[in-house]
Amino acid sequence: MAETVDDKVSYFQAVTGITDPDLCTEILAAHNWDLQVAVSSITANPSSPSASTSTSLREPAASAPLADAEFVAPPMAPPPPPQQYQPQQQQQPGIAWKLVTLPFYVVSGGVGLIAGSVRLGAWVAGGVLSRSLSLLGLAAQGGGSDRLLALPPSAAEAADFVAEFEREFGTGRGPRFVAEGFTDALQRAQREYKLLFVYLHSPDHPDTPAFCGGCLCAEPVAAFIDENFVAWGGSIRRTEGFKMSNSLNASRFPFCAVVMASTNQRIVLLQQVEGPKTPEEMITILQRVVEECATSLVAARIEAEERLNNQRLREEQDAAYRAALEADQARERERMEEQQRLEREAAEAERKRKEEEEALARAAQEAAEKEAALARRRQEKAMALGAEPEKGPDVTRVLIRFPTGERKERRFHSSCTVTSLYDYVDSLDCLKAERYSLVSNFPRVAYGPEKHSLTLAEAGLHPQASLFIEIEQ
Repeated sequence: MAETVDDKVSYFQAVTGITDPDLCTEILAAHNWDLQVAVSSITANPSSPSASTSTSLREPAASAPLADAEFVAPPMAPPPPPQQYQPQQQQQPGIAWKLVTLPFYVVSGGVGLIAGSVRLGAWVAGGVLSRSLSLLGLAAQGGGSDRLLALPPSAAEAADFVAEFEREFGTGRGPRFVAEGFTDALQRAQREYKLLFVYLHSPDHPDTPAFCGGCLCAEPVAAFIDENFVAWGGSIRRTEGFKMSNSLNASRFPFCAVVMASTNQRIVLLQQVEGPKTPEEMITILQRVVEECATSLVAARIEAEERLNNQRLREEQDAAYRAALEADQARERERMEEQQRLEREAAEAERKRKEEEEALARAAQEAAEKEAALARRRQEKAMALGAEPEKGPDVTRVLIRFPTGERKERRFHSSCTVTSLYDYVDSLDCLKAERYSLVSNFPRVAYGPEKHSLTLAEAGLHPQASLFIEIEQ
């Protein structure tokens, strides 16, 4: 940055385009000779990048920080002194400018707040209208960008610069400036193994229209820049453009520079192009820079390709190793699954064998218990019957035929109940069924539970009876 008063005034003139040195001196003095704050008060109005100098005075802003990346500038000759320009027709500043400065600073915050509110309301209204039209099917389909999705500030500034440049000098003319921030453009150049061409646009500088229209928009220059560089442009009236002008020590406009990425987030300033240039001069300068840096760019490309090949080889080796490992693991899993299946089948067979043995044991035990119960029952029934009576008038002779064809005969007192007949059958080892009925043939009479309490005489079985056993299902 310039140190003397004259240097500060000259730099302030070059950046802002104000040709009256007295006016520049008064503006700098009003800002305590802080060059950056004074320039910010003139240029830092993102909402109106094309406003005239007489209407762009604002409240002094805080000092703008330098660009995120540090610059390493190679030894270069000191820049030529700022070119002096003939003052344009403009009224000399006087006490009126000093008088309006303080009130304007006081009200600038309120004006900015009101303007911000108006812009916010317009943005919300536009979003609601766009959403309503889209719901009604009236919104445009296709590649239109959604303005509700705000771009990053640096990218928005770059996009606005590209739009303004094309609007002023013609669409499709000039270099293809990337619509992204400086850091992103630098990374793009590094990925494409190209240098970064930087153009800082000073809208109010008298040489800017001729330089842009006659040099940058010249077809040979634009084609050479597009082929060999990534082009980035920014207006010094915007935040990032102003920071880059400070970082690159831009002292004369039009201003161009060629930079490349270095290590540790630093960049190298390879060439500065200050002041008006013819297309031939611009191509000569850029051609020399490209030739000087061609070796390093080719080496960087080869190194990157080798690194990419090595990385690809490692990835292929890793993929082959992973495939072999997965195959081994799959075989091991299959072996383990087969072993587990065999173990499960063996365990299942052993379980079934034990269950069958247990079932057989239970069945044998149940059969034994049942047989023992039947034996006890037969014994109890035989004991309940008592001794068989001798023949007599009060004695009934009963013949019982079993389903097996076997016959049993016994005498009972006529006063015995029908239950005694069932007890007699149960005391014999001729019938395994538990549910049965005693039935007479002619006439057929079943002596079921309802007749168990009748005596043999009451049941019509005295003096003799022939019964057969009918098994109940």
